[in-house]
Amino acid sequence: MRSMIRPVILAVVAMVPLIAPCFAQATGHVQVKFAKAALIVGGGGGTGTLIYRGRHYPFIVSGFSLGITAGASVTWLEGSASGMRDVNDFAGSYTLVGGGGAWAAGVGAVSMRNENGVMLMLKGPKAGLEFAANLGGLTISLR
Repeated sequence: MRSMIRPVILAVVAMVPLIAPCFAQATGHVQVKFAKAALIVGGGGGTGTLIYRGRHYPFIVSGFSLGITAGASVTWLEGSASGMRDVNDFAGSYTLVGGGGAWAAGVGAVSMRNENGVMLMLKGPKAGLEFAANLGGLTISLR
């Protein structure tokens, strides 16, 4: 009897590494195009794609800013989304503190976190005429 239990325990232990990654946090890749216009208070929106665990998830993004902001710009951001256990963790309200500027062309970078603990680290080129040092928020909805 004892000789039968040992192989069963070894088989179960050997399967744990195969099962565990399914429940672990995974990092996703994010691409988004965001257009914005502002004078003190700003607003904008855009679309993007989350690539998570080999699948593509389109999303819609809308946002606001409040602070020293003036101008209009289009930003193409790319980066990572970490802290997700499930693709639904990605959707939600993100808070950010950022700054940047563009005159014809520039660079934008942002770090944001949502209520599910997902952290976005994005950067990319910006075109337009804008100066910003503001506090804002962003809402992402999966399509």
